[in-house]
Amino acid sequence: MQLMKYFIYLMFVAVCFSCSKQNDVQPTPDNSMYFPSNTDTSWERASMATLGWNQGAVQPLKDYLNAKHTKSFMILVNGKIAIEAYFNGHIVMEEYFNGHNSTAPWEWNSAGKSLVSAAVGIAQQKGYLNINDKVSTYLGAGWSSETLDKENLITIKNLLSMTSGLNDTSNLVIPANLTYVADAGTRWSYSNVFQLLMDVVAAASNQTYDNFFSTNLKSKIGMDGLWNYGVIFKIYYSNTRSMARYGLLALNKGKWKNEQVINEAYFTESTSSSQSINPSYGYLWWLNGKSNFMIPGAQIVFPGPLVPNAPADMFAAMGASDQRAYVIPSKNMVVIRMGDASDPANPTFAVSGFDNEMWAKINAVIQ
Repeated sequence: MQLMKYFIYLMFVAVCFSCSKQNDVQPTPDNSMYFPSNTDTSWERASMATLGWNQGAVQPLKDYLNAKHTKSFMILVNGKIAIEAYFNGHIVMEEYFNGHNSTAPWEWNSAGKSLVSAAVGIAQQKGYLNINDKVSTYLGAGWSSETLDKENLITIKNLLSMTSGLNDTSNLVIPANLTYVADAGTRWSYSNVFQLLMDVVAAASNQTYDNFFSTNLKSKIGMDGLWNYGVIFKIYYSNTRSMARYGLLALNKGKWKNEQVINEAYFTESTSSSQSINPSYGYLWWLNGKSNFMIPGAQIVFPGPLVPNAPADMFAAMGASDQRAYVIPSKNMVVIRMGDASDPANPTFAVSGFDNEMWAKINAVIQ
């Protein structure tokens, strides 16, 4: 029962409406894709009335988000802000409480895995690596405790798709803990070994991962934030709007304004089923609308889509304590939620029962 609780997940999200945020500009009448400036805080808004949304369902959504310990919540449509809210015990419009506001940083947790996927894709398009290469090509032999023949089966793609076959019982990524469980590509298991992709990118590009990420992704779309390189976890921190910028990049298949930041073919591949064991997982992205799914920490296959109440074409960056970036191409929509765990008794899972409930509330607004 405890396990079942964690995969109906749902996200989200937080946040109160901003009717008139400082430096925000008024919406234009067309439905073309909008990108905010990289150099200031202006961000165009969309009218809920123009969108035809049910404004009577907004307050129940906000009440739910507040009750579920949300700090911030945003919905973008065609890149424009339709809903933006910030919480900390109160629901407010255009106001911020207890230190959390539009510029305050928050942890992405495992939602940041999708940033690493993007960095790998950029490194490949620059010719630094190929995702079909062996990991040992960049990290050298002996980066794990497997025999050389088994270690050489593990490719960059295996790390992206969580199919390395390595032991997943420890979050501390050191060679002694990276022991053999199955041949690469034959077992899906969610684990921290993806962190080695940061080392691969650094080695392949002959620069620090931080420098590569900042130059080729962060600065390209005007994100703020930083990586916290802990002994066990490597977590990205940013404000809510920076996560929304990344969601907008994802909505546009790696394109920001007139620049293809991430190769479109790679991005499409990364948000498609990466293997058949868990079709609901791409390259460090979660995918909705598939026939079945698996969850972190279990070798159980559950029938049906990841989030039944969410659009089938949705893909998502999902992290512990219900950090969420949902991308819905069919609706030209991005939904962001940051905050404390919706269920404080169970804060660590990347997926949770929050998501499905939340999408029922969101659907009442947008349908």
